[in-house]
Amino acid sequence: MQTEVSKTNSVAKQMPLKNRIAELATGHTVTYAIDASFDYLLYPFVIYKLGLIKGGIVMIGLAAVANILTLKFYDWSKRDWLGIEAIKGLKDYEGSNRMARLFSWLVSKGDVAAMLFLSIKEDAFRAVIYMRHGSHQYNGMSRRDWKIFLTSLMIANVYWTLAAYMGISLVEWLCGVVA
Repeated sequence: MQTEVSKTNSVAKQMPLKNRIAELATGHTVTYAIDASFDYLLYPFVIYKLGLIKGGIVMIGLAAVANILTLKFYDWSKRDWLGIEAIKGLKDYEGSNRMARLFSWLVSKGDVAAMLFLSIKEDAFRAVIYMRHGSHQYNGMSRRDWKIFLTSLMIANVYWTLAAYMGISLVEWLCGVVA
């Protein structure tokens, strides 16, 4: 009897390369557009209108909702449309390809660094997906995953709240200097 994981893995392996590239390109393009709008338009606007504390709290709530909905969609679709599952699959690589073994060693060593990087550079959704145990399982969130999610959500939103506030302060200062 084939498990759900091996069915999903075999489907991904049978997908023609051009379809896989199209899926990854679409996934990255759509998530980039949403993330850029959220980070560079909505975040500064909310921080500007509501201030550092109130705006930061509102944005934590909005980010939590957006990331949870994305996680639900990701698990529902059972598709690796960002390539994260493929990267996680390399953590346990034991084949003969030296480059793949080196990459496997690198990605299996630094979960704390990976979480910090993904929290700041990306979002809590990607941090949780990357750090979930197993690959191609699409099985929801464990207690550990919720801890990772909440930690990553706080790291990301403190960073973006401060970044947006500093950006707004810089623009206001420049406008004062020019005027």
